[in-house]
Amino acid sequence: MTEFEGIAPAIAEALAKRGYNELTPVQKAMRDPELAGKDALVSAQTGSGKTVAFGLALAPTLLGNERRFSAPGAPLALVIAPTRELALQVKRELEWLYEQTGATITSCVGGMDMRTEKRALERGAHIVVGTPGRLCDHIRRNSLDISSLSAVVLDEADEMLDLGFREDLEFILEESPDDRRTLMFSATVPRSIATLAKNYQRDAVRISTASEQKQHVDIEYRALTVASNDRENAIINVLRYYEAKNAIVFCSTRAAVNHLTARFNNRGFSVVALSGELSQNERTHALQAMRDGRARVCIATDVAARGIDLPGLELVIHADLPTNPDTLLHRSGRTGRAGQKGVSALIVPVSQRRKAERLLENARITANWARPPSADEVSRRDDERLLADTSFAEPIREDEEEIVRALIELHGAEQMAAAFVRQFRSGRSAPEDLIEVAVGDSRAKPRRDEKSAPREDYDAPRADFSDGSWFSLSVGRKQSAEPRWLIPMLCRHGKLTKRDIGAIRMQQDETFVEMTSDGAERFLSSIGKEGMLEKGIRVKTLPGAPDLSQQRQEKPSFSKDKPAFSKDKPAYSKDKPAFAKKRPYSDDAARSDGDFKPKRKFDKKPAYAAAPAHTDDKPPENREAWTKKKPKPNAGKDGGFKPKPKGNNAKNRQS
Repeated sequence: MTEFEGIAPAIAEALAKRGYNELTPVQKAMRDPELAGKDALVSAQTGSGKTVAFGLALAPTLLGNERRFSAPGAPLALVIAPTRELALQVKRELEWLYEQTGATITSCVGGMDMRTEKRALERGAHIVVGTPGRLCDHIRRNSLDISSLSAVVLDEADEMLDLGFREDLEFILEESPDDRRTLMFSATVPRSIATLAKNYQRDAVRISTASEQKQHVDIEYRALTVASNDRENAIINVLRYYEAKNAIVFCSTRAAVNHLTARFNNRGFSVVALSGELSQNERTHALQAMRDGRARVCIATDVAARGIDLPGLELVIHADLPTNPDTLLHRSGRTGRAGQKGVSALIVPVSQRRKAERLLENARITANWARPPSADEVSRRDDERLLADTSFAEPIREDEEEIVRALIELHGAEQMAAAFVRQFRSGRSAPEDLIEVAVGDSRAKPRRDEKSAPREDYDAPRADFSDGSWFSLSVGRKQSAEPRWLIPMLCRHGKLTKRDIGAIRMQQDETFVEMTSDGAERFLSSIGKEGMLEKGIRVKTLPGAPDLSQQRQEKPSFSKDKPAFSKDKPAYSKDKPAFAKKRPYSDDAARSDGDFKPKRKFDKKPAYAAAPAHTDDKPPENREAWTKKKPKPNAGKDGGFKPKPKGNNAKNRQS
């Protein structure tokens, strides 16, 4: 009981009830008597128990010498978290920690009904947990009274600044009382956090636990080098090799989350997605499925998974490399929590080896470089798990003796064991065959035998397609299908090489692809039962080679029934030429045979032919005479010409 000395009795009872025998370093630091009533800037690794730590630090400020809280009113403490999931998680942690104190804890997070939150605040609360944006909305609408605050806690302060919540945080801190206590918790303390602490804390005590200064000892970091087009297959093998109770796969975009979720669902994994495009209700159900065991793999983006705590999370996979060292630490911090062991695996394509090395170096992390587990290694690991199954150590119960004896007599021990092995393997996805790549120095060029295919394979004889299979793809010329992107897609999703693909026959709305027998078997096992590829392309197995001649008869390019040029109606006919006119231009155009002779263009009088400007025999002597008009009868005595006025009212303007 010495671990709980100096802690409020009600809080100590809650810790003992929860099974706490020893406090983590950050929790021990927060119960230091010298910290009582002071501001603090705390940095510790994610998963080190920061929520319970600031819960212990708040108790003396909120309770004083009392064992229980009085009737709820205006909130006494405000806890700010960057995401909805983290805020709700903090609320759950504080509820069991303050269970014996009678505390009323309310949440205000985006995505929830604001009217419900407003009614809860009107009934009163001792502690309010929320996200920055929603808390600001309640303060501006006067539904949240923060005039009685004794303490403000900023959880994951560095992430809130990264997400652009600086203005909201400054607004909340400026509106709260000046004599409040301010506690900031962060995994890292960059300059922005130090500036915020300097502006809004008074003589803050800097607390840095030992775990911040070194690599998290409970997390094993592994960097797995893969071929660029083998990334998804490597993730499948890692999931199968570890068979973690709970695992999380981090992607950089929502599109990548949706793609991997669909791919792993087709492979038989129990998967949920967690991204910003989901509603709050969908996100809550996804996390609940992970907690109650209905799902074992969560595929998420960085922001959506920020601060979530999944019990028993043993494996973190970085499908896309983190953008900076802090993101790497935050992702990996989802595992190895509260003294439990965990694995953080980085999937490193050969083209990004140098980037991964710099990332690990800047994060001060030493990782074990290796290849992903091969298919044989996954199978051997399955056999080890089968032999170590605890069900073999359990004695046979009385209600089982009769059926066990009957099964052995009917089938024998070997047949029973074989059935058990098949049953054990049937519920697991088959591992993938991976392309071997070099694990050594990234600056060294890969050896010829480590590439996807040796050079001499390209000159090898053509593969045998005599007993091959044909497949139909629901895409054709109308959808701009081309072999240059169809073949890489088939190789990527079906574990194929170019030599496994034979003839490709494109039709208007579908494409027929020939494959070798081995390639067809791998292709079917890879695409799963749904038979779906990317871009919504559906695959169907054909019983034999497609009848392409029948295809052409159904959709001919030129129809015999209606040819492009008909003999019945030629383009040019002597009986009725295309240029014939119905009526003659003149009577003298008729011929003796009754046909009409059309008038040619040059028979017309040219448009430019006009009466001569001068009728005299002698042409004018100068150009000026050409341009002047013929004199009128009433011309002047001097014989000059009077020009005609321009305009519509020319007569009225004459002088």
